[in-house]
Amino acid sequence: MELLLLNGHGINMHVDGAKLHIKDGRFSATEDPHEYVFSPKRMDIDSIVVYGRSGSLSLEAIRWLIKHNVQITMLDWNGKLLTTMLPSESTNIKTKFAQYHAYEDQDVRVKLAKRFIDAKFSKSEAVLDYLKQRYPEIEYDFTDDKDKLEKAKSVREILGVEGGVAWKYWNEYAKAMPDEYDFRARTDNYRRANGAGDKVNVMLNYGYALLESECLRAINSVGLDAHVGFLHEMNPSKYSLAYDLQEPFRFIVDLAVMNLIEKGVMDNKDFIRTESFSLRLRPSGARKVTEEFNSVMNSKVEYRKKNSSWGSVLLVKARELSHQLVGKRKTIEFINPVYVAERDDSNLLRKKIIDMSYTDWKKMGFSKGTLHYMKQNAKADDPFSLNAHVKERVEMWEKI
Repeated sequence: MELLLLNGHGINMHVDGAKLHIKDGRFSATEDPHEYVFSPKRMDIDSIVVYGRSGSLSLEAIRWLIKHNVQITMLDWNGKLLTTMLPSESTNIKTKFAQYHAYEDQDVRVKLAKRFIDAKFSKSEAVLDYLKQRYPEIEYDFTDDKDKLEKAKSVREILGVEGGVAWKYWNEYAKAMPDEYDFRARTDNYRRANGAGDKVNVMLNYGYALLESECLRAINSVGLDAHVGFLHEMNPSKYSLAYDLQEPFRFIVDLAVMNLIEKGVMDNKDFIRTESFSLRLRPSGARKVTEEFNSVMNSKVEYRKKNSSWGSVLLVKARELSHQLVGKRKTIEFINPVYVAERDDSNLLRKKIIDMSYTDWKKMGFSKGTLHYMKQNAKADDPFSLNAHVKERVEMWEKI
């Protein structure tokens, strides 16, 4: 998946000589806008996200992008998805009819709703397990909640269980957050029209809008109706099925935001406070969140005996759902593939590095300077990573 973000003032997209010309917006007097030129049939961008406030998009440019299967997504000032222009959808009407019949069957609807939330619980546990390697104060237990989910008889009950787990999850997620971010709870800009008040929620809202856009593209490609979900109720202005499909993949945004915070790359200048005291991302902040989201979406995971990106997995899961609805699959689940990640900067690995002697390190064939640098990183509070061969030697050291 390749995503291009356009923001700032003066964005321009037009076609000249059969080539698509794109000029990014300007948001700094010291930075020249990026310019891109794409030849016909050589477009390597899957989706264009427009976060800018002014510019022009010619009708010929829209036609060029649609012909090259490129999605165009428009976000408003607080990161909420305004609209999206999608490539031609699948024309298999039987898929949509099967979806509508499934929605009207309460037993089927409840079963599918449970699949989405069961997967969300699993991925939430994976995120907390990943964070716990670095922040041992994180503790959670979703056992009772999983039992309640299994016994739930209605979508309303399922949403109630999900709300309880979400409350627990965000309380633990907040424990990994530096004090200066002042993150206390998750606020949803779909429920709070005035937007978010803290930096973490602003980044999460923006990231979820990017994820919603990707879900819409996947849904469109398999011929499903984005307005008819099984967990979320239908609403004229909402993409209910996109919200459903987001649930097993929200962890991608949660990890992207945490990665940015741990790396310390977000600055105060990446945010702006509005007159209503809401907070929003400046173009520089939107760029950072977009790049990190893109990085996590393109990270690899094994699924169906193949090394696939999470973006590809999302598309496959949408296709599996459509196949299940029309009877080509007996069952559907969203738990697999499982997200598993081992941190290089876990507390155990830090302790090994700090306690390792220079003599032992030298016997393994490494220089004293390398260990000195590693000890400095291990004693600091910042995250760090190790080269694969170095990490392997550290883990093999048997003093601990």
